[in-house]
Amino acid sequence: MHHVAQWLVSALLILSPASSRSTDAVAPANQVATLIELNGPIGPAMSRYVEHSLADADNEHSAVVVLQMDTPGGLDTSMRDVIKAILASPVPVVAYVAPSGARAASAGTYILYASHIAAMAPATNLGAATPISIGGEPSAPPAVPPVKSGDDKKLKGPQAIPVATTSEQKAVNDAVAYIRALAQLRGRNAVWAEAAVRGAASLSANDAREQNVIDIVAKDMPDLLLQLQGRKVTAADHEWVLDVRGLAVRTITPDWRTRVLLILTHPTIAYGLLLIGIYGLLLEGYNPGVVLPGVVGALSLLLGLYGLQLLAVNYAGLALMALGIGLIVAEFFMPAFGSLGVGGLAAFVIGSIILFDNQAAAARVALPLIVGIAVSGGFVIMAIVWLAARARRRPLSAGAESMIGAAVEAINDCQDRCVVRFGAELWNARTSTPLRAGQQARIVKVEELTLWVEPLHK
Repeated sequence: MHHVAQWLVSALLILSPASSRSTDAVAPANQVATLIELNGPIGPAMSRYVEHSLADADNEHSAVVVLQMDTPGGLDTSMRDVIKAILASPVPVVAYVAPSGARAASAGTYILYASHIAAMAPATNLGAATPISIGGEPSAPPAVPPVKSGDDKKLKGPQAIPVATTSEQKAVNDAVAYIRALAQLRGRNAVWAEAAVRGAASLSANDAREQNVIDIVAKDMPDLLLQLQGRKVTAADHEWVLDVRGLAVRTITPDWRTRVLLILTHPTIAYGLLLIGIYGLLLEGYNPGVVLPGVVGALSLLLGLYGLQLLAVNYAGLALMALGIGLIVAEFFMPAFGSLGVGGLAAFVIGSIILFDNQAAAARVALPLIVGIAVSGGFVIMAIVWLAARARRRPLSAGAESMIGAAVEAINDCQDRCVVRFGAELWNARTSTPLRAGQQARIVKVEELTLWVEPLHK
């Protein structure tokens, strides 16, 4: 029993949903720095990974957490989940935009402002934090510790982006209030933060340091840890003096469930699964009983819809795609010489382009994929039009007229009336020339259910 219990405990540890760890060096408690890599758009899967990683860093008594970012932005709700986790973290969090060439745009700027210490590598940038709504009211901001007011300086810099609707105005004002609260909480430049929201302002690393937007410009992790040494930070109402000399760096990687979610919620993957599902079900409908297309289509469609549910989808784009598929299917059943197909293809392509038109600049379907689907659809529609035109030119292949000239075989000897075989059927026939059993004849006339025939070789 003791061995069984040990085996069960080991299995539970292996299958635990916590993020997997890869440690650069073994170190005692409080002698490790935790590295969390936030690469790509910020969505539900990414926010879940960051939240669990911060909790894990607290459980492991890390001295500091480095949140290394390279992101084009992401969903507002996921961004706020990450920020709430940072604000509640008892372990100091350092937002580090790296490596060189990385960016912390849109939602990444808010996360950087919320972190206890903000750092950037050379040749990186941040900003362009204007919210882009896809419809509906923005969610309320998470609770931020009270801050002192008094920053009444007028906004300088780029002109504010024009706001077309009341809901967009509310979203911008909410975002401005939120980022200013974070700036005042961390003692950073609130005026530039407002410019990043209203005017989509951006800054390079050195300019951000000069304007008190970030605290450190560090070329790599060792340089960052060196500059963090001795800094005072306040985390969870406790003031800490960072002692990071000689710390081993422990990297937390996403667990398998998070990796699966990140794959499913990638716009191109979700879009491809949706297409596979639709065409799989169509093939099953055209060829009942094949089974495989139906099974693959159903699974792909469910996974695609699951991925779309996690993404902020533009439902107008989704509706246009559905309309396009419907029109293309209608072209199959009642060919309209391409009019239905071309209209459906246009609706499908437009819907594909605007499907992921949301806050994350990178959360869009790859344009080459859309072009490839459009070209393939165009060829399919051309094939349908060609087949329909050829069918119209083809002579009638059904009815009594189509039987004239067809060959039949006499079943018995006859002088006037006889029975002949036409295809797999037996017909009553009349002839003006006697026929022998097995002799070939051809149909010259059809009267009701009687065939008039004459021998092929007299």
